Amino acid sequence: MATRAAFVVALILRSIYGGMNIVAKGAFDEGMSTSVFVLYRHAIAIPFLLPIAYMLERKTSPALTFKASLKLFVHALYGISGSINVYSIGLSYASATSSSAISNVLPVVAFFLAVLLRQGIESLNMKRFQGIVKVTGIVFCFAGVIVLAFYQGPEMKSFNHHRLLHQTSNSHATVIVHSVRTWLLGIFLMTLGTICWAFWTVLQGPILDAYPSKLLNTSLQIVFATIQSFFIALVVERDFSRWKLKLDISLIAVLYCVSSICVFLMCRPVS
Repeated sequence: MATRAAFVVALILRSIYGGMNIVAKGAFDEGMSTSVFVLYRHAIAIPFLLPIAYMLERKTSPALTFKASLKLFVHALYGISGSINVYSIGLSYASATSSSAISNVLPVVAFFLAVLLRQGIESLNMKRFQGIVKVTGIVFCFAGVIVLAFYQGPEMKSFNHHRLLHQTSNSHATVIVHSVRTWLLGIFLMTLGTICWAFWTVLQGPILDAYPSKLLNTSLQIVFATIQSFFIALVVERDFSRWKLKLDISLIAVLYCVSSICVFLMCRPVS
């Protein structure tokens, strides 16, 4: 029953991530800064996550030591703020479809990293049927990702013309036509971000050993990632007019991603 619940949760999360890629891409095409987007999605999530995590785990959570804090900070740097900033830049250069395709490589990359790092949670034996099935699944996964990620295809016009989703008054809003070079750069950056995210996933086990409270562990990482993203945004985005959130697709994208983060953290104990 627990295994079935984990599969259901995984399916729900992948569906949510697909929608997140679509609204985030729409926000970037309308001129929203990628670094500011990452900052806001984490900053707005904190008031929702920390109180819930504290209420649920305040009696069982151990004391937070400096060593554990440092591990959480570094883990958040490459696995959350770093990976999502890189991934968001890549998404702004490519498409939501290619983004969703590449994010689906995460389990494959995490599997290989777990085997290479000998975490003890995955194994690969080509002499057994399970090993052959795993490799076959990996091949099919990569084949599908390559087709979806690298085939740009014709432009499709949206059927939704609501003013919140199309803020034409924005000086940054233009029809985005990606060159092949820009498209490939986007694919590369999203792949790099996914690899960092896979590292974060695989190494989450040792991090939980250092600070075993699941919700507080990840909530504190979100706090650290927010601080890191703030300084990244200060360096990357010097035009403070692009820091303003308006009633358009940018606000929708941020709020959608905040809800996605909350759902992800609430589902982690189940998965």
